[in-house]
Amino acid sequence: MHIEILVKELPLKHTFTIAHQSRDVQTTIIVKLTDGDQYGLGESTTNPFYGMNVENMTATLEAAKPLLEKESIQHPEVLWEKTKVLFSNNPFAQCALDMAAWDLFAKKQGKKLYEYWGFDPKNIPLTNFTIGIASVEKMVSKMKEFDWPLYKIKLGTDHDMEIIRELRKHTDAIFRIDANCAWTAEQAIRYSVELKSLGVEFMEQPLGKDDLEGMKEVFNHSALPVIADESCIVESDVKKCHGLFHGINVKLVKAGGITPGLRMIKEAKSLGMKTMVGCMTESSVGISAIAHLAAILDYVDMDGAMLLSKDIAAGVKISPDGVIFPDRPGTGAKLLEG
Repeated sequence: MHIEILVKELPLKHTFTIAHQSRDVQTTIIVKLTDGDQYGLGESTTNPFYGMNVENMTATLEAAKPLLEKESIQHPEVLWEKTKVLFSNNPFAQCALDMAAWDLFAKKQGKKLYEYWGFDPKNIPLTNFTIGIASVEKMVSKMKEFDWPLYKIKLGTDHDMEIIRELRKHTDAIFRIDANCAWTAEQAIRYSVELKSLGVEFMEQPLGKDDLEGMKEVFNHSALPVIADESCIVESDVKKCHGLFHGINVKLVKAGGITPGLRMIKEAKSLGMKTMVGCMTESSVGISAIAHLAAILDYVDMDGAMLLSKDIAAGVKISPDGVIFPDRPGTGAKLLEG
């Protein structure tokens, strides 16, 4: 197999702000994995919060080239195990390769990825559309610009409840809120009562990822379900979150790809937990891959490409009425010219 590593810039429609960072452009790494006359595409965005940048992601992928060049495409789970030592310190780079391997493997089977897995695309839940932290006026403007029946609202300010109260005046949409580790247990429990009355479905990662004692209090006393994000990064975290969260949000880039992501979803389901896959502002390359997983999830956050002012790829199309998959095998993603 031959691996090509492409660095792309994804311009956002609006400045995207969460509790610990803001950005106007998202840098992303695209992996093109070729075997014979077919290729697969994978993606992982860079992230300063997790120390993942173009330099270390590219270096890690380059280090895998000698091994990959000796191989023909095989089942992605086998390839993931063969290469996991090389990616032990860089799951973001591993995700891009693993995603490309799944795309290529499914193409070799002549099937869409969800068809290979035997998933029913009719079961795909509606994605939320994310509203980043901004002035209340700007947040309202974003909702009016993109009318959607389900919003994820980023919080982590000193006036979070005022934000939700005001946004509720302008839409009947369901809300999800994501505090990105910004609250205390006392705040989360107290806020949850009013948030429920304001039409919030669940709270995502209200406390710091290591505040296990606080999360136990929130889990036992919150009026709303709580979903783990920063507390559930890799496979070993799933069991730790049981009894502290009602569900988990798997980020493929953090976990190391689709292969471990599938295992995390399966384990969470076996523990009676809700499952979700989230995105990291990927292009349609990464979002298309997530869409193929979505049929087995309770919730999905795959709005990354919808937040871009210009996409670098074509793939799945998402609307309130459902997901349309392109008539192509694999994930269906293809890079656009220019």
